[in-house]
Amino acid sequence: MGHFATFESRRGLLRLNLGFSLRRLTWRWVMASADASKRIVDVLGSLAALMVIGLPLIFIGALVRLDGGPVIFAQTRVGRHGREFKMFKFRSMRPNAEKYLAGLLAANQHGNGVTFKIKNDPRVTVVGHWLRRFSLDELPQFVNVLRGEMSLVGPRPPVPREVAQYSLADRRRLAVKPGLTCVWQISGRAEIDFPGQVRLDVNYIESQSLGQDLRILAKTPRAVVFGSGAY
Repeated sequence: MGHFATFESRRGLLRLNLGFSLRRLTWRWVMASADASKRIVDVLGSLAALMVIGLPLIFIGALVRLDGGPVIFAQTRVGRHGREFKMFKFRSMRPNAEKYLAGLLAANQHGNGVTFKIKNDPRVTVVGHWLRRFSLDELPQFVNVLRGEMSLVGPRPPVPREVAQYSLADRRRLAVKPGLTCVWQISGRAEIDFPGQVRLDVNYIESQSLGQDLRILAKTPRAVVFGSGAY
């Protein structure tokens, strides 16, 4: 009986381990399939968008150039799992705007929070004001999506200065690729404080699906056109 009980115990343990392994492999396959589907949508969507907005991009670039300074502003941002990359934007501020940031922190619309948002930022150029109003300064980020550094939908990529202030809970935003648009950008944009952004981003991450991404993409043009919450 002792040998039989030992055999049954080992067989039960083997079944348990096999069950865990199968569930783990199934979960990995599901996640890999979801990542692959999301990547296909990102590539096809970005290529289609760049083909449609090619001429407007040239026109916007010319306006920014007439304003003085470089056309493209490449800023270091933090992506998935904390990897840094250069995010592209049409320049909307005067050159060397970063060095004036310290003097404006007291006017932060988000108080002493992690993120910095200010209405009527004196560093923003005339052309830059309208680019920001309709999120046109973000259009070069379709290139970041094609390069695989960003996705069409996901939490907006933070700057390293912000990430340095993240709590462990805040870092959950870095579990996925950052996006060109996200839940809170269609729900109030800069008017939503940082804790609210984290809450919406985490909810998105925990329930993300292709259908949800498509719904967010469908709602983004309306948010952009009406400029709700844009600074």
